Amino acid sequence: MNMTQIRIGNGYDIHRLVPQRALVLGGIDIPHELGLLGHSDADVLTHAIMDALLGALSLGDIGHYFPPTDPQWFGADSLILLKQVHQLIQDRSWQIGNIDSVIVAERPKLKPYIQPMRDRIASVLNLSPNQVGIKATTNEKLDAVGQEAGIAAYAVVLLINLDKV
Repeated sequence: MNMTQIRIGNGYDIHRLVPQRALVLGGIDIPHELGLLGHSDADVLTHAIMDALLGALSLGDIGHYFPPTDPQWFGADSLILLKQVHQLIQDRSWQIGNIDSVIVAERPKLKPYIQPMRDRIASVLNLSPNQVGIKATTNEKLDAVGQEAGIAAYAVVLLINLDKV
C-alpha cells in the first residue's frame, strides 16, 4: 500500500464535570450525578473522534466548523456534528478504516456502556462495530481528571483514500 493511500489522525478533548448536566459519551446518556459542561452536549469521546478525523486530512479542528461562539451549536447533539465531519471526509474520497479511542474518567464505571457507544458511533459512521475501538481507564486519582473534576478522551483514526486503492 502506498503511503498516500492512508492517513492517521489523533484527537483529544476534555470537559469539566458539573451538576445539572447530562453525561453523554459516544452518544449514550449515562446515569451520573454530574455531567459535562460545554456549548454542545460536551460529548468528549465524539469530539475527540471528530478532531482525529479532521486532523488526518489537515482540515483543522471542530472549533473551526462548530465554534462555541455560534448559538446554533448550543446544546447540539455531537453525533449530528460527527455525521457532518464524516461527510467532509467522504467528500474528499476517504473512508474510515478504524477508530481507536480511550475515555479517561474516575467515575462512573463505563464498562456497561462501551458496547452501546461502539454500536452508536458505528451506526452514525456506517461502520461495523469492530471498526470502533473504545476503552475506558482511570487516572488513578491523579490530576484534575483523577480528582473527578472532568473527563477526557483520546482518539486515533485511520483513513483510506478510495481514489488510490
